[in-house]
Amino acid sequence: MLIKFRYWWQEQRSSFWFVPSVIVLDAVVLATILIVIDTTIDLGVVEGWPLVFGSGAAGARGLLTTVASSMITVAGLVFSITLVALSLASSQYTSRVIRNFMRDRVNQGVLGIFVGIFAYCLVVLRTIRGGDEEMFVPALAVLVGLLFAFVGIAVLIFFIHHISISIQASSIIAGAAEETIAAVDHLFPERLDDDEEENKDGDFSTSLAHRPWYAVPARKSGYIESADMNILLDIAREQRIILRMERGVGEFVVEGAPLVSVMNLINPKEELIAKLNSIYAISRQRTVDQDASFGIRQIVDIAMKALSPGINDTTTAIMCIDYLAAIMVRIAARRMSPPHYLDNGELRVIARGPSFESLLSEAFDQIRQHGASNIAILLRMLGALQTIAHQTTNACRCREVHNKVQCIADLAERTITFPYDRERFQSRLIQVQKSLMSC
Repeated sequence: MLIKFRYWWQEQRSSFWFVPSVIVLDAVVLATILIVIDTTIDLGVVEGWPLVFGSGAAGARGLLTTVASSMITVAGLVFSITLVALSLASSQYTSRVIRNFMRDRVNQGVLGIFVGIFAYCLVVLRTIRGGDEEMFVPALAVLVGLLFAFVGIAVLIFFIHHISISIQASSIIAGAAEETIAAVDHLFPERLDDDEEENKDGDFSTSLAHRPWYAVPARKSGYIESADMNILLDIAREQRIILRMERGVGEFVVEGAPLVSVMNLINPKEELIAKLNSIYAISRQRTVDQDASFGIRQIVDIAMKALSPGINDTTTAIMCIDYLAAIMVRIAARRMSPPHYLDNGELRVIARGPSFESLLSEAFDQIRQHGASNIAILLRMLGALQTIAHQTTNACRCREVHNKVQCIADLAERTITFPYDRERFQSRLIQVQKSLMSC
């Protein structure tokens, strides 16, 4: 149930309707409260401040009508600007960053403020009476409506400034990197020991392959957004079975395909199958919160788009490499999720998750392939790998970094033909290789 609620909350957070709806509701409640206060204010106090509260029914209606009409017009303008920004980001960078724009609290809040002011004015307008009716002008509520108009002007100016910055490549890449680093800190909080070997017990799957396994099918198609390992371990402990994850977080699963395999249990009950499916949140798209590799994927896609012949923006690709290095530096000293979970020394869950090698390959392999013969890209990748190697003293991870450096060296040997560029690359390669010897 908790994982379902977390999935629901993430969906609401990335929608354009949730935050504006909350702001509109708050505006309606505020208008109601101020109107009630106005009914209890001593008229003598109001008459003592004619420049602040002095306004007849016609004047109050005219003011609020003007504010309401202008706010709903500006709300439409804000929505149009946001759609243009989304379209530009999708075509110029990658469609994977659209979700980041939709989750932007500023974009959601600005739209909500303008619609909220509009709703506030409507509620206050409804209570104003004049002419043959018993006159009632909620002076305090009208004054707050006027103040809201000035707030709307300030918010519009701020929004234009914010959107002009947020569509820049540096802001998009930095935002994706910050979200990914936050996910890394949450998913991998423990540091890795210097001589520790990762996934050294990964042979469990091989040694148990000959045993009978029952495949639990997925009940819907989509990307696995998250999975609660604690509940999975509790189920295995209660049933005294061994569970093997067939799909990890971030992977795509097809309805009817194996999601989890069960050993030591023949023909599990429907209740157990439903419970195993319930611990997985399956969605139409990946998210960064439980899937740090997707954050890396976003930045890599931006780099590959920048390196495409139609755009050929080497500077943006270099920025992507710099932020990928920042992410991998944070990962380099962290212990990855364990490949298996034990209960009192007895195997219960064979997990499926990322490794340092897979994340390093995700970050640099495709950029290396698309950056062949681009001396600036290859040199920056060498520097990035050198920085990553300096942040870990683990021998296994140092070897993996050294392998990536060798891959870049082999590529440069085949693709760089200009003598000056070859000399520059070889000089930098020697420096990096010397520094890696101390790793």
